Amino acid sequence: MTAFDIAQLVTRLALAAVFLVMGALHFVPGPARGMAAMIPPALRRPGVPAPPVLVAVTGACEVAGGIGLLLPPTRVAAAICLAVFLIAVFPANAYAARHPDRFGAFGTPLLPRAVLQLLLIALCVFCAL
Repeated sequence: MTAFDIAQLVTRLALAAVFLVMGALHFVPGPARGMAAMIPPALRRPGVPAPPVLVAVTGACEVAGGIGLLLPPTRVAAAICLAVFLIAVFPANAYAARHPDRFGAFGTPLLPRAVLQLLLIALCVFCAL
C-alpha cells in the first residue's frame, strides 16, 4: 500500500465518520429542528417539501454517502455525490451564517463556513481519485 493509498483510506474513514454522525443528527429532534429552521425562505413555498422532510432527506443522503465511502464498489460515486451534495446544501449554511443571532452554533460565519465547505469538497474529490 502506497502513502497515497493510506492517505486516501484515512481520509475516507474520517469523511465517512463525519457524514455518518452529521447525517444521524438530522434525525435527533433538537438538531433537526435547528436544521429545519435553516431552510431558506425561497424553499418554503408550495410544491417544495416541508423543511422537516428536507432535513430528513439530506440526513439520509449524508448517511448513505458515509456508508458509500466505506464500500469499494460505491466509494467513487459516493465521494462525487457528497461533493455535489455539499454544494447543494450551502445556501442553507449561508442563510444561517447571515442570521447568527437566530441560529447560534448553526450560524457559523460565512467565510469560515465557505472554507470548510470547500475543504470538504476537496477531500471528497481526493477520495474519488
